[in-house]
Amino acid sequence: MSLLSGIKYNLRGLALGLKTPKLLILGLIRFAAVIIITIAAAALILAYHQEILNLIWTRPESRWLVWLWYVLSWLLSMILVGLSALLSYLVSQILFSVFIMDLMSRITEKMTTGQIREHSSVPWWQQLFFLVKQEIPRTIVPVLLTVLLAVLGWLTPFGPVVTIFSSLVAVIFLAWDNTDLIPARQLMPFKKRFGILMHSLPFHLGFGFLFLVPLLNIVFLSFAPVGATLYHLDAHHENY
Repeated sequence: MSLLSGIKYNLRGLALGLKTPKLLILGLIRFAAVIIITIAAAALILAYHQEILNLIWTRPESRWLVWLWYVLSWLLSMILVGLSALLSYLVSQILFSVFIMDLMSRITEKMTTGQIREHSSVPWWQQLFFLVKQEIPRTIVPVLLTVLLAVLGWLTPFGPVVTIFSSLVAVIFLAWDNTDLIPARQLMPFKKRFGILMHSLPFHLGFGFLFLVPLLNIVFLSFAPVGATLYHLDAHHENY
């Protein structure tokens, strides 16, 4: 599927999530959790903003340099808030969001096909443990590497290009974190699931493109499992 198809499935999932009570409640819980953790983390970090700034650069005595110090102060504040949002998302993913995502995917699959395909011989708690374990190679490592690349990019003449490239890589893996829910639930080997991602990069780029929209990206992320499940069911309809 194309990049445009990815955008359409994301919007389609959001629309279905907003009009389905169960999905709406779960999406709002996930949305609220990320917001609350982000606010708490940002408040904690900003409480020590002055100490962090002093470690980087103590306020200069010269009036000619103090304006530059204020610019650095505001820039540092924005960076810290951005990092707190990222860390909050990752923390919520590990602690409970993956469970909400799987439940949203199950509800969507049940609504669409009338059944939920999974390994019946494997206990539910082992399936949930497997899903949580997948968050490390599927989301956490790629996102952290993307941030590292972006920071390193600022130190080179190719900073803007590296930052854009790293952002696109991040949204691809964020999209895959959602489209991979059903294959992971069915205990498909990681190598095979990663191969599916590599053969559908344009779609995942399109699906994750809306995650780059400021403020609205948290809304799209909250309901992304719905659209991702619809995509998987359509792409593999012969198995149902």
